[in-house]
Amino acid sequence: MGGVIGDILPLAIGIAISPVPMIAAILMLLSPKAKGTSIGFLLGWVVGIVLAVVIFTLLASVLPEDDPDASKPIAGVVKIVLGLLLLFLAFRQWRSRPGPGEEAALPKWMSAIDQMTAMRAFVLALLLAAVNPKNLLLGAAAGTTIGTAGLTVGEDVVVVLVFTLIAAASVAIPVVAYLLASARMAGPLESLRAWLVHNNATVMAVLLLVLGVVVVGKGIGSF
Repeated sequence: MGGVIGDILPLAIGIAISPVPMIAAILMLLSPKAKGTSIGFLLGWVVGIVLAVVIFTLLASVLPEDDPDASKPIAGVVKIVLGLLLLFLAFRQWRSRPGPGEEAALPKWMSAIDQMTAMRAFVLALLLAAVNPKNLLLGAAAGTTIGTAGLTVGEDVVVVLVFTLIAAASVAIPVVAYLLASARMAGPLESLRAWLVHNNATVMAVLLLVLGVVVVGKGIGSF
């Protein structure tokens, strides 16, 4: 089980270091409905991560079982394809970087965050966690790794829990910190938001490049 956790750790960090949901969470914390929307967003983020990983874990678990010491060509091909898709997303993110003096473009829905309810924030986070292409690919890679590892149901649950805690940390930490000390967190959150907005594309491009190479390498190692 420890080896599987080690394999999925970079993928969980990949989801955690996602500037867009972090920016969305920070904007909600700076909005008039900070408490309700931020809690709804955090819950949706956690549920979305769990859904993505569990679904792909279940799908991968139905692959034919092999000798633990034998090659796993099906799982290897799946991982290589997922890794190549991550590399493609890295290329797109790098191309979308703002030029010198340009403002980074953000999704239009962020302008409506002030009017969001807790339920809409929940649905938004669910979509960002489970349907967003980058997170979906990372969840698929993690689920494939877990589902083909031959673990017991109890071990699967523990691994998914560890993955979820790490992947959700970047949204959970600012939300919890704000709820505990809202008056002191407004300034630091605004500074963090500005940095994330400016460096969003660069951070994601480098992250996806590293993760894509890692996943492709794991796929090659399965043969």
